Amino acid sequence: MSFRSIRRLPTLLAAALLTLGLASPPVAAQATPDADTLPLEDIQTFAEVFERIKRAYVDEVDDSTLLRNAMRGMLSELDPHSAYLDRREFQSLRESTEGEFGGIGIEVGLEEGRLTIITPIDDTPASRAGLQARDVILEIDGSSTERLSLQESVNLMRGEPGSQIELMILRSGEEDALEVTLTREIIRTESVRSEMLEPGYGYLRVSQFQSRTGEQVNAAIRRMERDGALQGLVLDLRNNPGGVLQAAVAVADAFLDSGLVVYTEGRLPDTQMEFSAGRETAAPDVPLVVLINGGSASAAEIVAGALQDQRRAVIMGTESFGKGSVQQVMPLGNGEGLKLTTALYYTPDGRSIQALGIEPDVRVERGRLEVTESSRQLREADLEGHLRSRSEPRVSAAMAERLREDYQLGEALNLLKALNVLDRRDR
Repeated sequence: MSFRSIRRLPTLLAAALLTLGLASPPVAAQATPDADTLPLEDIQTFAEVFERIKRAYVDEVDDSTLLRNAMRGMLSELDPHSAYLDRREFQSLRESTEGEFGGIGIEVGLEEGRLTIITPIDDTPASRAGLQARDVILEIDGSSTERLSLQESVNLMRGEPGSQIELMILRSGEEDALEVTLTREIIRTESVRSEMLEPGYGYLRVSQFQSRTGEQVNAAIRRMERDGALQGLVLDLRNNPGGVLQAAVAVADAFLDSGLVVYTEGRLPDTQMEFSAGRETAAPDVPLVVLINGGSASAAEIVAGALQDQRRAVIMGTESFGKGSVQQVMPLGNGEGLKLTTALYYTPDGRSIQALGIEPDVRVERGRLEVTESSRQLREADLEGHLRSRSEPRVSAAMAERLREDYQLGEALNLLKALNVLDRRDR
């Protein structure tokens, strides 16, 4: 761009914005500017800043880069989740929604300007390395994350499978930063996993909400019911970063046969939406405990909030993350895109999730159950020559150890059993 073109920039920008209806024509007697208009003085200030960067910045910067940086800054200053997406970033977002990409397997966000792990995805390099929700990423391959946008940080962490990445992590309660080296993999995120904890009691893990998660949850419930009637079910939404809104509604619908699941409110008519449960329900009466923690965000909070407000489940664990905003991904004509916050989520009872999260009905901290020596007493099975039982044990040794390691899961199972005891007494 020549100096003459730079001098004409205020006029060119003003004309463009007038065409779009974003700026008002200069009127001498204009008193109060309309809320939908942009004052020409601000356009001129922007053009002046643009000119000075072009003329005086230590390195030459092309016009396209400057304008894209301006758009990125305009969006990143709105909230941590709005962003301008170039072609690569737009494709990356689509890949993560569809469930396959190259990286280390973490969901990240910005908290107070710091790159923070919302949750590690199950069975990925990040989860196997012990990265935790609320860990702060200070550096990526030696580069500080302080001045990077959220999308720039994500781009740095994604890459070719087999390549290594070094992260410097700040963890609450640790004095020194932790250095972690990870090897990137193809991240194929199977969003639903199920198993039987013991006869009659099922476990359903949803690691994130993808386009087919609702179908997978219904199929998992049907598989568990083939082993016999379910007496209780644990729905594990811990460290679930969210995902597709419609998938969250479908998962809640698997346990609800009527009523509101979630509604949204924004400025435009198409952001005023309500989602309700349908009559066809996979598990309308199965006693249900939902596990959440600080890594449960967005769509996970929608499910927990709906089941809590409809008195359909007991929510157990710790307070959720508190991401209650709706982002729309808007394709642009040049093949790039815009991720823009357009509305807020509300639970059926009208509670906003944003920056508040979901409070569990029963608070249970993460931990491990330690059995003291004094509690171990001599039993029949310890006596030499005891008669063998003809019944199989209800819980395998491996599952018993897992329930000791995962205190929250063990307490969820105990609560389901207690609910069944009370239900039998009421009959």
